[in-house]
Amino acid sequence: MSSKLEQLQELLSPIVEALGYQCWGIEFFSQGRHSLLRVYIDHENGILIEDCEKVSRQLSGVLDVEDPISVEYTLEVSSPGMDRPLFTLEQFARHAGEQVRIKLRVPFEGRRNFQGLLRGIEEQDVVVVVEDHEYLLPIETIDKANIVPRFE
Repeated sequence: MSSKLEQLQELLSPIVEALGYQCWGIEFFSQGRHSLLRVYIDHENGILIEDCEKVSRQLSGVLDVEDPISVEYTLEVSSPGMDRPLFTLEQFARHAGEQVRIKLRVPFEGRRNFQGLLRGIEEQDVVVVVEDHEYLLPIETIDKANIVPRFE
């Protein structure tokens, strides 16, 4: 995790949790005037638009005062949704048995994209089975990971 994301996580997670939600994860896309700070919140009863608005108001105030981002950006507060992103080893472990789509920062065994069954974790690696081949992907190499929703 980059130092900017770690700084934002340390600043924003306690606020989200004080409001009664789980801070599922944070993404920051720095693109000049179109930068985006996305904060995912979760709750055992689900997330409504009102929950996102409530958290957004609180985070906006803190971000205005602390000013951790030097460029213009848009704050977006969102539920992780059905195709929820996975950020931590704990989240990968919790969703073992689900289908996942993983994109790596750098190629691993000649590929950057994996879609398959999330088996779990082993130490600092995410274990995913793709076409009967098991891969141990180091968490620090994962750029993006999402649950693949199942519709039955």
